[in-house]
Amino acid sequence: MQALSTVYQIISMLTNVLVMLIIIQFIIGLLFAFNVVNRSNEFLSSFYMAINRFLEPVLRPIRNLLPNTGAIDFSPLVLIILLNIVLIVLGNVIYS
Repeated sequence: MQALSTVYQIISMLTNVLVMLIIIQFIIGLLFAFNVVNRSNEFLSSFYMAINRFLEPVLRPIRNLLPNTGAIDFSPLVLIILLNIVLIVLGNVIYS
């Protein structure tokens, strides 16, 4: 039982890191969109592109399932909700 608890804690930690990366991507995207930070800032541009390359394979299937809403991308929100649902279900299965 303790091994399953450890696996759950590791999955939970990795999920939290992924959620933080999604939020960071969103914030940097907003900073670029509203010209608070210029895209010529090499550090933020390269960091933003690295996060995009990491998250794109996960977000692309969700974007394909969602209807086109124009400029608003709801796929990060859907991914965060799905990750939390998986954590809740997994926690209930392990601890019950």
